[in-house]
Amino acid sequence: MYAVIRTGGKQYRVEEGQRLNVELLGLDAADDDAAVQFEPILVVNGSTVLASPAQLAGASVSAKVVGAAKGPKITGFTYKAKANQRTRWGHRQKYDLIEITSIATA
Repeated sequence: MYAVIRTGGKQYRVEEGQRLNVELLGLDAADDDAAVQFEPILVVNGSTVLASPAQLAGASVSAKVVGAAKGPKITGFTYKAKANQRTRWGHRQKYDLIEITSIATA
């Protein structure tokens, strides 16, 4: 059984026991092992597919926050020739690491 959930503007295909990095959920840093509920977009159980809003009315995906993670370092450099204008910049995205605990259909 697997489900498709939406969080942080992205969609993820998840199964029970799976761990994945998602955009920050807005929880406090001390809230490790906090329970999180997601509303699935799609649930597939063998040959049964639940996709309409009426079928997904009672479905839910439960997860717990395991910790925090960081993405890869991205560096950039911009300059304008002959103007002595140079800028170095960097970014490292932060994520919440979650573990899917259960997928309930109703």
